[in-house]
Amino acid sequence: MLNSLQKKMKDAMKSRNKAAVTAYRNIIAKIKAAQIDSGKTLNDEECLKILMGYVKQLKDSIDQFNKAGRADLADVESYELSLMDEYLPEQLSEDEIRNLVKGVIKETGAESMKDMGRVMSAVMKAIAGKGDGKLAQKIVRELL
Repeated sequence: MLNSLQKKMKDAMKSRNKAAVTAYRNIIAKIKAAQIDSGKTLNDEECLKILMGYVKQLKDSIDQFNKAGRADLADVESYELSLMDEYLPEQLSEDEIRNLVKGVIKETGAESMKDMGRVMSAVMKAIAGKGDGKLAQKIVRELL
């Protein structure tokens, strides 16, 4: 994955796309920092976990920038997020997450908000990297 990102960055440099170069540099920096911290070369699965964390960070930044009325900065973060889409697994839709949550509630026998921790634990394992945790939490609260 890192090699692919570096190739994309070189292509962006050749085409003089400054925004893409900056975005790819940020993404590569996250992965390389994690490699240095762990002291080993990361495999694709580990890189994906790092990217998922970075996606969450970017989404939070976009929300904050929009709330502060800084659409220009939100656009920069959105562009970086769009470049990462090709490296991320296909995301589950709201209906798919809702069906998954219903199944987990039925399996665990959850009846009230007291069981939310147990339900969320099972749901997050099931959607690992393929769905939005905040959306899943909202649906669990709704159904319990």
